[in-house]
Amino acid sequence: MNIASLLDRSARIHPGRPALLHGARVLHSYAGLAARVAALAGHLRHACGVAPGDRVAIYGANCPAYLEAQQAIHWCGAVVVPVNYKLHAKELAHVLENSGARAVCTSPELRDAALSIGADAARLQVLGSDGWETAAQGAPLPMHDAAPEDLAWLFYTSGTTGRPKGVMLTQRNLLAMTMAYFTDVDNVAPEDAMVYAAPMSHGAGLYQYAQLLRGARHVVPLSGGFDPAELADLARSVGQLTLFAAPTMVHRLVAHLQRTGGNGDGFKTIVYGGGPMYVEDLRRAIDVMGQKFVQIYGQGESPMTITALAREHLADTAHPRWTERIASVGVAHACVQVRVVGADDRDVPTGELGEVLVRGETVMAGYWANPEASGQTLRGGWLHTGDIGSLDADGFLTLRDRSKDVIISGGSNIYPREVEEVLLLHPRVSEVAVVGERDAEWGEIVVAFLVAQGEPAPDAELDALCLSHIARFKRPKHYRWLPALPKNAYGKVLKTELRGLRGTPS
Repeated sequence: MNIASLLDRSARIHPGRPALLHGARVLHSYAGLAARVAALAGHLRHACGVAPGDRVAIYGANCPAYLEAQQAIHWCGAVVVPVNYKLHAKELAHVLENSGARAVCTSPELRDAALSIGADAARLQVLGSDGWETAAQGAPLPMHDAAPEDLAWLFYTSGTTGRPKGVMLTQRNLLAMTMAYFTDVDNVAPEDAMVYAAPMSHGAGLYQYAQLLRGARHVVPLSGGFDPAELADLARSVGQLTLFAAPTMVHRLVAHLQRTGGNGDGFKTIVYGGGPMYVEDLRRAIDVMGQKFVQIYGQGESPMTITALAREHLADTAHPRWTERIASVGVAHACVQVRVVGADDRDVPTGELGEVLVRGETVMAGYWANPEASGQTLRGGWLHTGDIGSLDADGFLTLRDRSKDVIISGGSNIYPREVEEVLLLHPRVSEVAVVGERDAEWGEIVVAFLVAQGEPAPDAELDALCLSHIARFKRPKHYRWLPALPKNAYGKVLKTELRGLRGTPS
């Protein structure tokens, strides 16, 4: 079953319902949206040569045409390759080359960047342009009849070692993820409105399917991103808002409402994830906005669907372990099994730490063109997340650390090794270790600890080096110089010790 069938179904059953909004303004009904998607799919097929199974990248900021592009790619049986629009050109080039993208859909402001790294001008589609509008009025393409095991979504994770890997999600994976939303996260009513304040290339975009199935509204903010004042206005004018938000976004929204005397009116559900939500921040959010919150824990390899902390658990303040529960990431989604194991992949006793493993219908098919990494990560039929946690007697999972050392800043994943490798290119950097440091606004910020070869390098030189190789948001906020990095007897850098050090600024 093609996941685009969810849109087609709602367009047939509820053709007149409002489907896509830009701000508070309705752009298209469900019938109108489906007609545009079918026409855009025809354009991809006939003008760009996109065949079933081909990969099509979307390299753009949030806009109404972004959702149209995702659905049109599905409709013609191709594979969505969502690309973080903040990526450095070199990183984008790797994704396009590795995926073998047949075509690229991009924002107007990113068109030149896409062309500069080799995107085919003849197959470059500019979202929302005059050409896009013309294509949306063309002849419709019949929907491709996809099989459950067909690839539907190819998401590139930031690499813990080497370059990013393409996570292969099938039609079955996406459909199972969608059904898990209803069982473990939230019900959806037609009057609900999913607002895309977080990037549609990530988790927010994956939540479109549940809303499509129920014929709910899809709202793209005029700003194209997260603005607390704009969200508060949309809550009043559109109402019944649901959004996916990183904890730092929740923190900023709550702070805005506190400053302006606002509350949770107009908001239905806020699903938070992508980083740790500290207990005091969560309590403050509930005090200001009420019981609107649901937490999810997932990875690209099992999208949005490892565990969920339901609003009923957050509301159960009388439970004797309520404080411990709200510090957890909840219980396993209905469609997966979750275990915590030791180094031998055997279950550890209740309450003890180990690696989190997942098995179920949402777990990826593997990594694109990387059988070695696929076999290692999916060994024994279980997804090895690399996250360290513990399960209590009731099945609540608490994450303790991330063995892959991922830094989550503002909801975006940053892996230290890619930053470290760039900094080591500087001739005056002998050793480097990158860690995350807690930050009230961003959740975590990137901090680099360095050992100098001679005199320490100026911050400006290190900044310039980073900006020439990696995305701006991955650049360290602080550089701290040490005489030597703390190491164990085997020479491994002890990053746990670094997180408590201040070092010497350059």
